[in-house]
Amino acid sequence: MTTTLITGANKGLGFETARQLAAAGHTVYLGCRDSGRGLAAAKSAGGQFIELDVTSDASVAAAAQRIRGEAGRLDVLVNNAGISGGFTDPADVTAESMLQVYDVNVLGTVRMIHAFLPLLRESAGTIVNVSSGMGSITITSDPARGESALHSVVYSSSKSAVNMLTTQYAKAFPELRINAVDRGYTKTEFNGNRGTQTVEEGAEVIVKAALAGPDGPTGTYTDRSGPLPW
Repeated sequence: MTTTLITGANKGLGFETARQLAAAGHTVYLGCRDSGRGLAAAKSAGGQFIELDVTSDASVAAAAQRIRGEAGRLDVLVNNAGISGGFTDPADVTAESMLQVYDVNVLGTVRMIHAFLPLLRESAGTIVNVSSGMGSITITSDPARGESALHSVVYSSSKSAVNMLTTQYAKAFPELRINAVDRGYTKTEFNGNRGTQTVEEGAEVIVKAALAGPDGPTGTYTDRSGPLPW
């Protein structure tokens, strides 16, 4: 039985990923900060709620201890939790606003990998880091791409950092499958439901990476259509 943990899983892409992986036969833990929402989401998705705040070392450590005790293994970690911080005018970006977003998007990813690495190495597991096309320097510098017109100092740089974490961890731990995915412009609360994809379509690339298994690629950055430029 494959055991999977998804952060930020009580709604949107995290929830849909949990639902699809549970339907595929995974034992899925839905990591959520709010127990009421988390329990309801887990029941609906067919998984198990686990209290988890990626900005808290203690919360992450407790989640790792619980999964080791209950499941005895972790095969797939999906680092989905993330915040945008809003599209602030670059002139108004402050160090504090950077820290808030980085604490979730970047440091949260590091906390999760650090805490769950022992379990993942025991199972030669998989890590899926949910990134964004906004984290691609190539894409956001291309005048032909709509992303180049957006000035997102905070969010974009945080996702660029996630991409770099992906490549560095993949090199450091070749026995694992560690990849970054861009879920695309998906209609969720994250973007005020302005996306052009459904959550089912957005979750597709996350689920594919989670199901790739030990023979799958590592150190890659993809969306639904294939490889992306870093």
